[in-house]
Amino acid sequence: MLTDYIQAAMQRATYRLSQDEHLIYGEIPGFERVTAHAETMEACRSELVEALEEWIFFHISRQLPVPVVDGIELPVKEIL
Repeated sequence: MLTDYIQAAMQRATYRLSQDEHLIYGEIPGFERVTAHAETMEACRSELVEALEEWIFFHISRQLPVPVVDGIELPVKEIL
């Protein structure tokens, strides 16, 4: 379930290239402060997955809500 959730959230990720810094920036709309930046798309995506995992852990550990993504809901109280 968690893997499906992360994969669905990553499908929403957006990326942009910073011409000034020559970095790729990634973010996931609907997930506040889940961002990453790296020199390659692959590295940016990897960092974004890690940021998302940390965001999920933070929210679940504090029983904060996490958004439903493509019908996938993380049952916070059942995980704890």
